[in-house]
Amino acid sequence: KNAGPNFSVRGFELIDEIKTALEAQCPSTVSCSDIVTLATRDAVFLGGGPSYVVPTGRRDGFVSNPEDANEILPPPFISVEGMLSFFGNKGMNVFDSVALLGAHTVGIASCGNFVDRVTNFQGTGLPDPSMDPTLAGRLRNTCAVPGGFAALDQSMPVTPVSFDNLFFGQIRERKGILLIDQLIASDPATSGVVLQYASNNELFKRQFAIAMVKMGAVDVLTGSA
Repeated sequence: KNAGPNFSVRGFELIDEIKTALEAQCPSTVSCSDIVTLATRDAVFLGGGPSYVVPTGRRDGFVSNPEDANEILPPPFISVEGMLSFFGNKGMNVFDSVALLGAHTVGIASCGNFVDRVTNFQGTGLPDPSMDPTLAGRLRNTCAVPGGFAALDQSMPVTPVSFDNLFFGQIRERKGILLIDQLIASDPATSGVVLQYASNNELFKRQFAIAMVKMGAVDVLTGSA
């Protein structure tokens, strides 16, 4: 949780509380890995997203290094080709990959993940031309304050903390915060999928559930060894 890509992840104290309560009732039975997986599923559902069944029985590792997370989590400035390759190596297709990025319908990003897009894109001294200029100006003001952050889904005033497909409509309007979010709206390899999800909330939710079950089965530890 101390890895750079996880700085904006919140709720670890809740996971600790759940783990403590479970240990009091069923010692050494339920792993933190399963708790995180189930809590994520429930949070998605409570936010208006899909309900889906996830397998349990994951085993926790004995070592957790921020360096490992930095290496295996994709950065926010990854290319579409790199993103598809990253998820493809984990068994995801393009529909899964774009659906997983749709999780950005909720959550925040710290300015360090996007400030270059609004101040000095690729060393030009100018904002990213693919970003809506009004949004870029607002984000410049946000990031002028230490510790600034922004909602990943700029439809937040419309559907605050709701898990829906409005994120895809936002990135089609050039209002993506992270570079990869904006890129999937324009890249030929992904733009068609973005349009499908922007047009069909239920389709997005179904595919997101499928992708989350797949992701939850990647590189898991099981058994007792």
